[in-house]
Amino acid sequence: MQTKNEPTKETLLTEIETLIAYGRSEPTIHPDLLAYLEIAELQSIKQSLTQKVNTLSSEESAWLEQFKKYE
Repeated sequence: MQTKNEPTKETLLTEIETLIAYGRSEPTIHPDLLAYLEIAELQSIKQSLTQKVNTLSSEESAWLEQFKKYE
């Protein structure tokens, strides 16, 4: 049973697709996968992808920092 604050499978799939597609416009997950994944599995996938995107963003920031002009 879903609580008020718990996201739906559709919401989680959309968020996961956004994280996977990071920088691309075409969809990467087929919506039919919803029938096979549980909420907990989707939440775990989303958390893992979010950590990877955040790590990537940190690495990009460090790389870009070398080009910063100091006065």
